[in-house]
Amino acid sequence: MQSPSHIDVYWRPGCAFCSSLKRQLDKLGLERVEHNIWDDDEAAATVRHFADGHETVPTVVIGDVGLVNPRAKDVLAVLGAEAPHLLPAETPRPDQGRVGKLVNRLLKA
Repeated sequence: MQSPSHIDVYWRPGCAFCSSLKRQLDKLGLERVEHNIWDDDEAAATVRHFADGHETVPTVVIGDVGLVNPRAKDVLAVLGAEAPHLLPAETPRPDQGRVGKLVNRLLKA
C-alpha cells in the first residue's frame, strides 16, 4: 500500500455528526479534503463502499482505511498507525494505547 497523501472527509449538509467531527478535526489542526455526498455521486459511492451500501456520514478515508461515523480519536489512531506524516508537526505522535488521552487533552485546550 502506498502512503496516504491526504485525509478525505465525506459529509452532507445538515448532518450534526459531520459538523461535530469537522470542528474536532479543526481543533486538532488536521488538514483534509471534504466531499459533500449530495453534490458528488462518486463521493456518495465511496461512502456506500465503506458503509455496507449505506450513505452514512461522516465517513473518513485515509488511504485504504475507511472509518464510518468515527470519533476524532479514531481518526488520530489510524493516522498514527497508517499515516503519521499527516499529523500536524505540533501534535505528539500517538501511541495506540494513549490516543484517547491525547485527544481528550487536545480537545479540552
